[in-house]
Amino acid sequence: MYDPVRDGVAKTVEFVVYREVPPPPALSELVHCFWELRTERELADNFTLHAMPDACVNLLFNQDDPRIAGVTQLQTTHTTLELGRSFNFAGVQFFPGAWRGNREDSFDHYVGEPYVGDLPLVEAGTAAAEFDFEGKTVVFSELVESLGDAGLVAPNPVTAAILTNLDEITSVGDMAEVAALSPRQLQRALKTTTGFTPHDLLKVLRLQHSFRQNYLLMFSDQSHYTHSFRSLTGYTPGQFKKTFDV
Repeated sequence: MYDPVRDGVAKTVEFVVYREVPPPPALSELVHCFWELRTERELADNFTLHAMPDACVNLLFNQDDPRIAGVTQLQTTHTTLELGRSFNFAGVQFFPGAWRGNREDSFDHYVGEPYVGDLPLVEAGTAAAEFDFEGKTVVFSELVESLGDAGLVAPNPVTAAILTNLDEITSVGDMAEVAALSPRQLQRALKTTTGFTPHDLLKVLRLQHSFRQNYLLMFSDQSHYTHSFRSLTGYTPGQFKKTFDV
């Protein structure tokens, strides 16, 4: 199953906490995890997060200022997020394809402005800010349930079939086969529900899954893996492992 790694936190960084917990069983087809990223005390220098390419959609809540929230989704390349010397973020990470909201309202960069959309993100962020991480997950679970009732999140059988069978997928043709669709149908289904072409989704899924499996299950050889890894993350695998705590 798809289990994306956390974003790159430099090994030299201290007093930055990242935690994630799985959702309750009733939400397990929609939510990969609930998460928090925060400082334990003010840092000596500004903190930079190396955000990895990913196919998930996140709801992000600034717990120091609950007015600031947003929907985020990275595409096929990394980005760096400058978070400052003190921060407290929490959020919900949805599996690829589960988010049915307007992707044009999502961001692929740092969210630092008050939320002005129609989703109840400020209300949820304000409620969550009153609790510790465990309490926040209860608030976020209730939010996901309400979004499901509104049709803004829903299980996606196409991406679920792909994510469940990642070990067997090495090509777009394999993706279409496990999803029981023609390549043209797969193209339409993925573009509509994820914003990715099948080729771009495969690139991101292979990169993420290579952290959990032997890379040769995902790529034809070491050279192919290194080239793809560097183009998506900005680092060779060796450089990444040396720099980041993943």
